Amino acid sequence: MNREYQTIEVMVRLFCRRKHGPRLCPDCAELLDYARQRIEKCPFGVEKPTCEKCTVHCYKPEMRQRVKEVMRFSGPRMLTRHPVLAVRHLIRSKRYSGKRSK
Repeated sequence: MNREYQTIEVMVRLFCRRKHGPRLCPDCAELLDYARQRIEKCPFGVEKPTCEKCTVHCYKPEMRQRVKEVMRFSGPRMLTRHPVLAVRHLIRSKRYSGKRSK
């Protein structure tokens, strides 16, 4: 789950730096903290799929919308700025179907 958090952290920081300035703003810090809490409490544990493929949407609608905005902006930029994280995320999103393993 550390890699999942690392990916969202990089995406939020890319977004915030471009939209709000050089330092992580309070709104983006709140979003990042919320994402960390959701990742830690994920019922899938180690087998966690990417959020897009997940069958359990644990984000509040407002936060989910904010994360979507961040991902739309940061996703394409990840390929040039953090290619390893971007490729791992793409592979992971193709690998998991979103079903719980027993």
